[in-house]
Amino acid sequence: MIAPVSLWRRRDFLALWAGQTVSELGSQVSLIALPLVAVTVLGAGAFQTGLLATLQYLPFLLLGLPAGVWVDRLPRRPVLIVADAGRALAMGSVPVAWALHRLHLPQLYAVGFVVGVLTVFFDVAYQSYLPALVDRDQLVAGNSRLALTQSSAEVAGPGLGGLLVSAVTAPYAVAADAASYVVSVLSLLLIRTPEPRREAGRARSLRAELAEGLGYVLRHRLLRAIAACTGLHNLFGNAATAVLFVFAVRELGLGAGTIGLWLSLGSLGGPVGALLASRLSRRLGTGPAIAVTAWMGGPAWLLVAVAPRGHALPFLIASGLLGSLAGVAYNVTQVSLRQAITPQRLQGRMNATMRFLVWGTIPVGAFAGGVIATLVSLRATLWIAAAGTLLAALPVTLSGVRRLRCVEDAMPDPEPELGIVGRAV
Repeated sequence: MIAPVSLWRRRDFLALWAGQTVSELGSQVSLIALPLVAVTVLGAGAFQTGLLATLQYLPFLLLGLPAGVWVDRLPRRPVLIVADAGRALAMGSVPVAWALHRLHLPQLYAVGFVVGVLTVFFDVAYQSYLPALVDRDQLVAGNSRLALTQSSAEVAGPGLGGLLVSAVTAPYAVAADAASYVVSVLSLLLIRTPEPRREAGRARSLRAELAEGLGYVLRHRLLRAIAACTGLHNLFGNAATAVLFVFAVRELGLGAGTIGLWLSLGSLGGPVGALLASRLSRRLGTGPAIAVTAWMGGPAWLLVAVAPRGHALPFLIASGLLGSLAGVAYNVTQVSLRQAITPQRLQGRMNATMRFLVWGTIPVGAFAGGVIATLVSLRATLWIAAAGTLLAALPVTLSGVRRLRCVEDAMPDPEPELGIVGRAV
């Protein structure tokens, strides 16, 4: 038996990983810089920041499903390159407009929406591209490394963002994200691994291919439960996230530097979650690991809801540590399961359908969060989010996911006519 090539020897995986390391760092800078442009520079309130968050994620609801079909029809690397180049231009327009004294909220809304559209295509192609670069039994390890990068960026990025906002103002801090997308483009250009050839066959309509991808996810009991859990968590979690910076600035009295410190220290749980994901799967089993980490989201948001003015930082940091550890471990485990049980020809449509179902709730939650905060209060919005994210764990707890010991147990028998992946041998 030929030993698998180590991930450290897979040059193209390392190129993808390196580019995403820089890109994720830039995106985390924008995570704090872009809302602060709206709040501190353009005077946006809870409804306006909620609308900005809504527009950033609305494309996942509008384009999530057709994006999967288009990605499955096209080579994935060019899709990634075009998406990153477009995001660099969109983000770069913010500091340029500010320097010319032409920056207004409508432009910020447009940038958020355009970046959201391009992110739909990038994310679907990205998750579908990894199985072409690594062996199936390396998916958890590969996803763990990519998640470690993301969570490490979540540690360093907000702190760097806070420093940049304080040093050069929020609009210029956004330029760091634009530059990071350029680096990602360069790394993608270095990849040489050919993608698997698409199966020859008669051309089918967009509607037929959409139906196949959606049907595959909705008929699969494991994918269906994961979609319900993640979608509900995103619905309630983003109701809180949409007003989080307004809450931090206006109710807790925090400045940009303190917010960056909170987000950086709170994100330290992410690398731990990435490192623990494989161990949790081995020790508890894949399904129990997914269920346990899903239950940790509610308590994390509860700590934010009870944070008192003047002494909020310990509560916020503890919330971040718990939420980031659980979130990263959950995502690594469930994404690896999804990739392993889905045939290559359906990867794009499966990932797009999952993104549609689980990210499509984000703009709904973000908009609802802005409305609730405006009509009731910011803190009430956080209490509702804490309760909702707690209940979101029920689908994976009450389904077959919780009883799944390993990925191989979930892999169905071969069905060549449908292209279903068979049991590993």
